[in-house]
Amino acid sequence: MIEIVSAKFLTSAASLSQAPENEYSNEVAFMARSNAGKSSLLNALSNHKNLAKVSSTPGKTRLINYFDAVFMDRDSGEKHSAVLVDLPGFGYAKVSKSLKSDWEKNLTDFIANRKQIKVFVHLIDARHPELEIDRSVEEYLDQICRPDQVILRVFTKSDKLNQKELGALLRDHPNAIVVSSSKKRGIAKLSKLLYDILFGADNADHL
Repeated sequence: MIEIVSAKFLTSAASLSQAPENEYSNEVAFMARSNAGKSSLLNALSNHKNLAKVSSTPGKTRLINYFDAVFMDRDSGEKHSAVLVDLPGFGYAKVSKSLKSDWEKNLTDFIANRKQIKVFVHLIDARHPELEIDRSVEEYLDQICRPDQVILRVFTKSDKLNQKELGALLRDHPNAIVVSSSKKRGIAKLSKLLYDILFGADNADHL
């Protein structure tokens, strides 16, 4: 079993120039439109209730937050360190146009040029899997992703779907990673997948 056994806040940055130094390509960048359950997933993944603050106001976080995390293989006892990067939620309209423009420029600059990012985790609300904003993000990631980087698309809030809706989602997205933070569904699978990608397991399925 693979899980994160410790995690702690490292620092915040408003732009790429403020990002912390890191000599390794061991960063996992989590991105999602506002209110897609990103903070809840980070807390569930890290086994830490309050690692990422869950806000009732979508789009409140405008900084890039960094967390140190230690992954552990419970079978072998092997441990590896990684950095979880919590990116501000995109697509939130209730900010001024000038702020939104600066914010999005900083985000796109960071996503395209932060060399230490190994994995992009694009979170999509399972109840709304075909939104135009998420398709735009997918296209952007496909354009800027380097050969040594991996994109994972993870559908959140699966507990909100009934069996018919879940079946339709899996039919339309047969390789989908489907999670529920509140039910801890799919969290172990995602932990193992990230571990395999980051630390070079031979059987990693990078989707």
